[in-house]
Amino acid sequence: MKITSVSVRKITKENSRLRGIASVLLDDAFAIHDIRIIEGDNGLFIAMPSRKTATGEYKDVCHPINPEVRNDFTEAILEEYNKISEE
Repeated sequence: MKITSVSVRKITKENSRLRGIASVLLDDAFAIHDIRIIEGDNGLFIAMPSRKTATGEYKDVCHPINPEVRNDFTEAILEEYNKISEE
């Protein structure tokens, strides 16, 4: 599996930690939308798309299974975010 495309939409809302929304294309065949870029206490991180369950909890709709793949997603998305932030 290879990340073949990343697009980021920067968001600037007052009093919000949300910094952007990303979409990732895998192998030019599978898209994942609505990955959130969030400003945490220790810097930026990504949050995978999620939905609210009947019990009020949020569960990821899709997510990386291992740390290496999560790191690949984080690096690719934050690289694109930083690139558009410089423009």
